[in-house]
This record gives sequence, structure tokens and C-alpha cells, in this order.
Amino acid sequence: MKKILLALLTIININCQSQKIDRYNLGFENQKDEKVLSEGWFKWGNYELMIDNFAHSGKKSGKITSDSIGSSFGSIAYKIPANYKGSTIKLEGFMKIKNVENGFSGLLLRVDGNGSSLAFDNMQNQKISGTKDWEKYSITLNYPEGAESIFIAGILSGKGEAWFDDFKLSIDGKDIQTLNEEKKELLKAQLDKEFDNGSLVKLSNLSSENIDNLELLGRVWGFLKYYHPEIAKGNYNWDYELFRFLPKYTNIQSNSERDSLIICWINSLGGIKECPKCKPTDKNASLKPDLTWINNQNTNLKSKLLQVYNNRSQGQNYYIGMVSQIGNPEFKNENAYSKMSYPDDGFRLLSLYRYWNIINYFFPYKHLMDNDWNKKLKVYIPLFLNAKDELSYELTAIQLIGDIQDAHANLWGGADKIDEWKGTNYSQLHVRFIENQLVVTDYYINDLKSEVGLKIGDVITKINGKSIDEIIKEKSKYYPASNTPTRLRDLSADLLRSNAKKIEIEFKSSDYMTQIKTLKLYPRDSLNIYRWYKTIEDKSYKMLENNIGYVTLQTIKQEDISKIKNEFKDTKGIIIDIRNYPSTFVPFSLGSYIVKSSTPFVKFTNGNVDNPGEFTFTKNLEIPSEGKTYKGKLVVLVNELSQSQAEYTAMAFRAGNSTTIIGSTTAGADGNVSTIMLPGGLRTMISGIGIYYPNGGEKQRVGIIPDIEIKPTLKGIREGKDELLEKAIEIITNE
Repeated sequence: MKKILLALLTIININCQSQKIDRYNLGFENQKDEKVLSEGWFKWGNYELMIDNFAHSGKKSGKITSDSIGSSFGSIAYKIPANYKGSTIKLEGFMKIKNVENGFSGLLLRVDGNGSSLAFDNMQNQKISGTKDWEKYSITLNYPEGAESIFIAGILSGKGEAWFDDFKLSIDGKDIQTLNEEKKELLKAQLDKEFDNGSLVKLSNLSSENIDNLELLGRVWGFLKYYHPEIAKGNYNWDYELFRFLPKYTNIQSNSERDSLIICWINSLGGIKECPKCKPTDKNASLKPDLTWINNQNTNLKSKLLQVYNNRSQGQNYYIGMVSQIGNPEFKNENAYSKMSYPDDGFRLLSLYRYWNIINYFFPYKHLMDNDWNKKLKVYIPLFLNAKDELSYELTAIQLIGDIQDAHANLWGGADKIDEWKGTNYSQLHVRFIENQLVVTDYYINDLKSEVGLKIGDVITKINGKSIDEIIKEKSKYYPASNTPTRLRDLSADLLRSNAKKIEIEFKSSDYMTQIKTLKLYPRDSLNIYRWYKTIEDKSYKMLENNIGYVTLQTIKQEDISKIKNEFKDTKGIIIDIRNYPSTFVPFSLGSYIVKSSTPFVKFTNGNVDNPGEFTFTKNLEIPSEGKTYKGKLVVLVNELSQSQAEYTAMAFRAGNSTTIIGSTTAGADGNVSTIMLPGGLRTMISGIGIYYPNGGEKQRVGIIPDIEIKPTLKGIREGKDELLEKAIEIITNE
């Protein structure tokens, strides 16, 4: 009897252990019969989702299906409260894909806080497509301060099927299923909710004196935000303190009353202790804080502001930090106020103040702008306040963003009205500017090219009766870019868009006869739209005639590098094509193959949280030699499609002993990016660190200057030639 009882207890114990339910349903197993998806999982995007019995383990997996070739996506997502502490967060999961094309599939990890995304990766850059059996994938991100929600997901973009299973989320290596939740103590700034539904500020009929006063307030507000110790501690919701102060400030009658009010405001924030750690600005700084405006104030206000500066915040700051080991700024606790599609007067002014001060103190290329940033605040105050609707607000914001002349800076999220304004329908023609003319270079769907009636190489001269030059002049200010070739690159992608179903174009073919044609337009999802360069599935390297190796970085994988070195070691030359965005980071792994000894190729500038506005140079970074140096010629191809990591990679290859860079001006935007959130849910970015040649030479805006300039010609496009590739072959074959 005892043996039977013991056996029963053992069975019960084993059964209880096997039925232990995880805190989070990351394996899809827990599903109620009436539910389409497993417990806790929900839909993002517009693809078909289901729970499938084809699983990696257990009985269930999440599946996404799409028969669309357009640019939409589908995602099966799960939300977890971010009640955990740590420095890194890692998502692991298994994925199987079938016939994924014209897009990608991957895991997705996003951490949100204070109304915006603080950390994000969806594996898009890995370009996982085709058909693959179950494989394990992972994403690792810095776990940000201020995290409130964690989203994990599987994502599919393009056409095909994708299955996901056995997700695991860990923080600092500890499984979140067993990790103890932390009770978070909220700071005073986080508890302040008074203006969540609106600023209650109305600003209209502004005189020039009103605008001058608002300009000064914008400077003071931003200065205190980044320098005052009490604000840095998170003791004040600085957005909402602006709204509390504005009603009194807008009723001032004189400059002396204005200055006294500002001084009282500063005093109300708390006493300022002496700062023994505050250091003077580095005399060798590449950029220094501009305090000229402070020195132009009256004695009392100047004295108060300098007191703040000389005893400024040191170390951690509620609103600003620097990304570890990289040094680009992290703009923290910046509420995007996403529920306000059209922010009111106070929030629109806040949007301007926030952005202007971020650029003023933390943009490493402020000195390279064509126009003085100091003058922009006053110019844009009436523009932001007079923006009469959501579209006007978005257009004003993107115009301001464009003024910093950084191709990383655009409206990358939240600009719904601009997207509608540009048009929801597209031509099936891909066009580029060649020899300053808008030229047909490809078709999005080859089956429709006979219907279109235009050939590769045809030149479009007018759209709906307007010349291309007129359209460029009218729209350029809404297309942020570092230089003209990059602006034309981005403009070309939108010129044949419209909300109408047809547009009329005037064009010239190779016979130079002018023709007029009505172009049918299509919804984006019905076309295989690509913005800059077409997605390719080919292997990243191949052997050309005359014993020349060719490598495209668009599809290169880490495992390709050793094969390239081995197969191309005895070639006459190697052509590396960077007219794209590299799929893998290769400056060191490939760069070390082309230098005879350790060679400096870059140095950086970083901002300073302890002295906002100061940027200093780092030491030169070198490419180490691996000993076995490639002996042939290296030719690198670049153009306006080469941006950011592509440009950084070209800098590394330029350090090679036998490198020739050919092509044309690159995008001129480099440096790890920092995200900025603005009221109305607008999301933009900046280049967050300065990138320079070892001798201090600029690369931002000017881009990579080729050793030999060569551009595609209209004749070459019509003949189907790749003139840069032909020139590269010529350079290698000519002894």
C-alpha cells in the first residue's frame, strides 16, 4: 500500500511540474478555442495571421501569410510590461519561412516608454528571405532607461509564409519568465499629468516684440533643460513647466518685467549648489557651447544664467544621455504625444523648442549648415504657430528638419498627412536623375511595361503640365538632404505619385521627339516598389572575365568574407560595389585584407552631457593588417545611393594600399543615428556623432569624393550599360 501511495504521489508531482504554466505565453501553446490567436498575441499590420499546428516544439506556432508583393507587412505581436531592471535585453526565437520574396521576415523587439519607441530592431537589415527550415534567431538591444512596455513579435514584409515559435526573452541573461518584477518609483516629472490632454495655451496675432520674447524663452527653456541640476534629476516635467509659465510670460509689458519673470522662474526651481566637478570647455574642442546670447542679456539675467552654467548638471540627466561605447546622444523621456495628431499652439511651440535646442546642443555638424542655426528659432516661431492643420504642421516640421542638411534627418514616422499629400498611387516606372534629367531606369513590374509605353532611357520633361525644374523648385524644401544629388535621389522616388488614378506626362525618347502620354497609377501594394535600389537574392560575389572578382555589399554575409579572400586571392583585381547599403558590417573584416600595416582611417567627435554644446575628437581608429595582404587592385564603386554605413565602409577601403574609388558624390550622412520624438507622434533622427578623416577632413555633406568621377550617361542607360562597372574593369585590366 505504501509503495502504491508513493507511486501515486510521484506521478502527481511529475504531472504538476509538467503542467507548470509560464508567466508569458511565448510558445503559443495557451489558446482558447474561440480565439483566432493564442492568449496574449495580437495583430499588427494587415497580413493574415493564424495559429498553426506545424510547430518547432509543442503543438502550436504563430503563422503569417501574405500573397501581396507590395510594401505592407504583417506581425504577430506580444506585449510585456517593462517591470524589470537591466542593461541589455535579448529576444530569441525560432522561425521557418517559405517563398518569402520582395521583402523579409524576422523577429521584432521594441521597447517603448513615455509615448515613444526607445529601442527597436526587426532584423530588416539581415534581409532574410526565400525558403528556410526552422532556425534560431536573436536580437540584442540596450535596455533603455524609462522603459514601460516591451513588444516581441514575428514580422513578414512582402510575399510568402512565415512561422514563429519558442520565443525567449531575457534581460542581462536572465529569462523573463523567472525574473522578479521590480517596483518602479516614479519621478516627479513622470507623475505630472496636468497637460496630457492639451496645453491650454493660445498664441495668435503675434507682434515682432512677442516673437522676440518667445525666441528668448525658447533659448532659456532649452538651456535650463540641459544645464539645470534640478531638471536633470527629473524633478520637473519640463514640457509642462513651459505651459505653466507661458500665460504669465505672454502678458509681460516690458523687457525688465520679462527678465525679472525669467529670473523668478529659475529661482523657483531650487537652489543651485556650487559645482566643483564642472570643468571649463576643452580648449581643443572641435565645437564649443555658444553662450553669446547669454552675454547679450542684461546684467541680472546674464548673471543668473551664468550661475546655472558654471554650476551645471553633471552625470546622469533625465532628458539626455550618451549611448555606451558609441557616444551618440540618447534623447530620453521625450513624450511624442502621439494621440495629438494636430498639436495645439502650446505643443507646436514645444515641438520647435525641443528640436531647435537638441540641434543647438547635440548635433555634431551644426557648423556645416549653410545658414546660421541661431537665426532659425525666430524664423520658425510664427511658422509653427500659424500651421493651421495637421498637414501644415508636418510640412513646417520637415522644412525645419531639412535646414540641418543631414540626410539621416527626415520624418521617418508620424507624417501621415505628408504621405497622403504626396499621393497614394504610383507609376510602375522607376526613375532617376541622369545628366540632370528625369530618366526611366526600370519597371516595378515587367509584365506591365508594354502597357506603360515608355522605354528605359526615356526622359520625362513635364508632369501634369509642369516642368520637372518647376516641380523640384516647389518641393525641394520638403526633402531633407545633405547635398543636391541626395535630394534629387529622394525626390525622384515621389515625382510620379498622385492621389489621382492617372497623370499626364511629357517625355522624349531616343529620337528626341516630344510625346504626351497619360500614365496609369496603381496602389502601392500592387507594385514591387523599391525606393533606391532593387532587392536582389544573388550571391554577394562572383568571378568576372579577365580574372577579376566582383563583390556587392548589398547581400554580403559574414560567412562570405573568408570565401572571398580565398577565391579572389590570386585575381588581378577586386571590384567592391557599395552603390547600396551593406547587409553586414565589413570595414574591419574586409579592410584588414587590403592594408599592409595597421592604418588609421577615421576619427570621431562626441558630444558631452556634462557640457552640452561641446564636441571633442577621439583618437584615430585603425584598420589592423591580418598579415596576408591582397596584392591586386581594389576598385570601389559609389554614388548617391551610398549612405551612412556605406560611406564609412568606403572610408575604410580608401585606406588600402591599391584602392581607387570611382563614381560620384555620396549621400554625405554618416555617424550613428539618434532618434528624436516630436509632438504629434513625429519621429526624426540626426547623425549623432561626427565622422572625420584622420587629418580632420570633413565627410558630412561633401560625402566620399571619388578618385575618378564617373556618372551614368543617358546613352549608357539606353544601351543597358553599367558604366561604373565598365570603368572599374578598365582600371584593373590596364597595367
